[in-house]
Amino acid sequence: MTEEAENSRPQASPTVSVVGPGDGETILLGPTRMRVLEDGSHTGHRLAIAESVLAPHTQGPPQHRHAGHDEGFYILSGTVRFTVGDEDHDASAGTLVIVPPGTPHTFANPTDLPAVMLSTFTPDLYVQYFRDLQDVLATGRPMTPQAGIDAMSHYATVPATDSP
Repeated sequence: MTEEAENSRPQASPTVSVVGPGDGETILLGPTRMRVLEDGSHTGHRLAIAESVLAPHTQGPPQHRHAGHDEGFYILSGTVRFTVGDEDHDASAGTLVIVPPGTPHTFANPTDLPAVMLSTFTPDLYVQYFRDLQDVLATGRPMTPQAGIDAMSHYATVPATDSP
């Protein structure tokens, strides 16, 4: 068969992914419960999506920068405080926060109520970071800031400093 004939042959349709309530991979990170809705396996690794429930008074990771991916956060309920450099932004339900590569950031739930957010990772590689953190906790090791930084380093992510 010629290349032209091969390229004109009808291609199989992409598989649609449907993740219902309660489905998806659950990752437990101390007071945070993450549900991976798309790990990149259905998007050619271009996009991953996760829902996270942050318990009241949950501190996030150390402020950090991603070199290779964008991160998005859509607040579904509650309030999440994003710290970008020296600036705090309290994001309530309906707020979208997009963090481009190189931008120092972290988040926390400083309130007395749980907060739920939908996160996107473009490309998908950062989902594995959360799996790695869960593995650290499963071994009984404490989730220290250094343990988080060590795990981040495998995904082109470093602690934020004064200079990019």
